[in-house]
Amino acid sequence: MSFASTFLLAVNKLFPLPVHPFNLANDGKMTYTEWQFLKGEQTIQFFLPFHSQQQMFKGKTVLDIGCGGGGKTCYYATFGPTKIIGIDIVPHYAEEGNAFAREKGLADVAQFMTADASAMPFEADSFDTIIMNDAMEHVDNPEATLAECFRVLKPGGHLYINFPPYYHPYGAHLSDAIGIPWVHSLFSERTMIDAYKRLVAPLPDGQERIAFRISRNERGEEYFSYINRMTIARFRRIQQGISHPIVYQREVPLRSVVAWLAKLPGLREYFVKMVVCVYRKTESTT
Repeated sequence: MSFASTFLLAVNKLFPLPVHPFNLANDGKMTYTEWQFLKGEQTIQFFLPFHSQQQMFKGKTVLDIGCGGGGKTCYYATFGPTKIIGIDIVPHYAEEGNAFAREKGLADVAQFMTADASAMPFEADSFDTIIMNDAMEHVDNPEATLAECFRVLKPGGHLYINFPPYYHPYGAHLSDAIGIPWVHSLFSERTMIDAYKRLVAPLPDGQERIAFRISRNERGEEYFSYINRMTIARFRRIQQGISHPIVYQREVPLRSVVAWLAKLPGLREYFVKMVVCVYRKTESTT
């Protein structure tokens, strides 16, 4: 192991890990899906100044993109949608989500399936509400995913998007094992991969975590495939190609005390906690 990786591991001992569902599951406290359900309101809190839960879900056909284990989808289902579908590219999440929906008595409303958000198996104009909570930073093809969202969204329907930008303190999505804030700004990807594998390999689900986060490119080099490094700047460029109106938008700072830093061009990417926007699909884009 390199000196840089050894140094990262030493520094990491100085930082407590944030609460993470993978670790809660290993400790026998709750499953990932149960954790999602309990945190359901937090996943939509940034939209509530614009629309209430009832406006988002009641009487609506809803699509939850990047549903994970389905806990948050089932939370949304408690607000009276006529139907809600959760999709994720990870195959076992569909089984877990459907089992959880049955456990909560929501199976008649909530359904889960494995699907790629950039090529969804739905007819055009199928959903009143689409929510992408913490998903934009994970999809392989953001432009194609957004095009698909507007294809399957009904005219007048709303697309809700929120995500932490890449240079968020934990934007590397490694906080299940690495507690150093902004670690991806301080160390190379190769160093982080080596350290992460060393940290999680002894865990009961260590190999599953490694496979979940790390892949190999066409040159056989390992990289973090779980994220697409979505920055605020990149997302704003993507937005320029969207013809539908944005009806709500904000950038939430990490803390109120550093809100001024979140407005400075050179530091904005590092001090914004969440990028939030809501789109409404128009009847026609011509």
